[in-house]
Amino acid sequence: MLFSDEVGLDVVKSKIGCLTEFLDIYLRIANVHTVDFYTKDVWNEFVAVSPETVISHLLSQQGGGSPEETGVSVWDQSQKLSDVAAYMRVTQDHSLPNLGVCTPLDDLRQEVWGDKQKDMFLKTSTFMNTKKSHEVEVMSEVIACVAKYCNIQQVIDIGSGKGYLSSYLSMQYGLNVYGIDSSSTNTNGANERNRKLKRYWKVYQRQKKPLNQDSAPEHLEEKQMHSVESFTYIREQIGFGREQESSPQTQSSHVQSPVQTPISAAFIESETNKTKEIDASAQIVGPLENECNGAENLFLELLSTDAVEMSSLSRQKKNLDEKEKERRKTASLEAKAKRIKEANLYSPLTLHVTSTTELRDIISDIKDSMMVGLHTCGDLASNTLRIFMTKPELKAVCSVGCCYHLLSEEFELLDDSEECCPGPWGFPMSRYLRGSVWRCGRNARMSACLPLERVTVGHGLPSESLFYRAVLQVIIKEHFGNGKTYTTLQRTNNHVGKIYSKSSSFVDYTRKSIEKLGMDSSKMSDSLIQGYYDRYMPRMKELEAFNLLKVALAPCIEGLILLDRLCYLKEQENIAWSALVQLFDPLKSPRCYAIIGMKK
Repeated sequence: MLFSDEVGLDVVKSKIGCLTEFLDIYLRIANVHTVDFYTKDVWNEFVAVSPETVISHLLSQQGGGSPEETGVSVWDQSQKLSDVAAYMRVTQDHSLPNLGVCTPLDDLRQEVWGDKQKDMFLKTSTFMNTKKSHEVEVMSEVIACVAKYCNIQQVIDIGSGKGYLSSYLSMQYGLNVYGIDSSSTNTNGANERNRKLKRYWKVYQRQKKPLNQDSAPEHLEEKQMHSVESFTYIREQIGFGREQESSPQTQSSHVQSPVQTPISAAFIESETNKTKEIDASAQIVGPLENECNGAENLFLELLSTDAVEMSSLSRQKKNLDEKEKERRKTASLEAKAKRIKEANLYSPLTLHVTSTTELRDIISDIKDSMMVGLHTCGDLASNTLRIFMTKPELKAVCSVGCCYHLLSEEFELLDDSEECCPGPWGFPMSRYLRGSVWRCGRNARMSACLPLERVTVGHGLPSESLFYRAVLQVIIKEHFGNGKTYTTLQRTNNHVGKIYSKSSSFVDYTRKSIEKLGMDSSKMSDSLIQGYYDRYMPRMKELEAFNLLKVALAPCIEGLILLDRLCYLKEQENIAWSALVQLFDPLKSPRCYAIIGMKK
């Protein structure tokens, strides 16, 4: 095996054990719900120092003491956090970057690509925002590396969304990609975007061709100007620098069945002649094509090889020998076949994927493939690995998950007297962690999504919206706390929704929220509501500081979730190599780790 597997199963199990021992103590901070921050007086229950002390240490990333010292000095005798520097040190020691289990991205690149420089003819920044461009460029390169090593040409993109990754893999690397997403809106948008990207691709390819040396300088300059104008036009159509939603008109005019049948090679070949005249006329009169090529060359490109030879232009070839004619004919046929293939490299499909999904039922021409997923939410990331393990046609996987709070957790609500349902569950996945019956909790999994790197460089968290919600809970408890409604709210996690951004003030926010929760606020005056805001505003720093304590734990909780998935792969007998790799810059994309695996 070309890839060395230095991080073995025993090492992964050891790190998981280390993390669970650590989190058994510290997870109580991560599992605090912000909603209950003031009603349960969380700050005074958990922390023995001032909010200013916590904020200054965490934002400056100041840790202190040795690991042995931090285990003792973090808490005082009443089990309140008393040493913030020690807390910072111990959380850093147990964060994923410091556990020594990640395979460096550069090592993975070097294994396959070596010193080869890839020709990036298609720049993602042309039609994606900065975050998505960074993610797609890096991940597509890794996928192409693994696919090349495994001799794979087919890729299945789970949770493909608008098709950014799928389109780029097909055009930049020539891979045959099926993008599967449960949302027909996303799939329709991906189809439309893919159509525009193909036009972009054609124009860009023609720009890269060397200009005719015999052309007059003024004609060359005119061609270049036309080409630039065409290129700019398509960039605007695609949506440079932003992610576009498909319009309602587009969605309604592209109604799709629940499963779209992929286009087979035979169908493409049979339909080519039917559509040739339509495509030819559209391209001949279209401004983009005319600007990029002369009318004569374009006409020749659209005609079949036989038609070209039968035309009056054949007189120009009468002096060519038979060998040269045959060579040109073969080259023309190969170019045409390549164009047909390239036009259908990416196929968006609409389907809800589960761990029991049969790929052969939706992809008729499936062959040895690689399964990938860029920021697949919740259980979809776990199911991606399960599908990979159970389907023999899948030879490799590259999965980047997100939305850990949406994971189904096997032991989350398990009491001593209860038996757990069979699943399959999103967490834990490995036999090792499941055997310990370890629980994380939804609030802790939500804490795992907090972006530590972004917070520490000044991006911060939406403190005011969280503050509004925590104070609202005090109002609900004091004015509606004895009724049946409040009991129901406690059981259903008090979902208010995104009302903060639609509110002009705390009073407006409170009235809208209480109305949404089905309660009557008419007996509460504006001054009464404002009084709650004024009372707790001096304590807003407590909420901000406590959330920073949760942010510091985020890499530790995320590390446990990802190591559990890595352990799951390493426990399988038919896995030849698996690794956890940081793909992205966490400042640009906080969910930056990929699980990569290859079968024997």
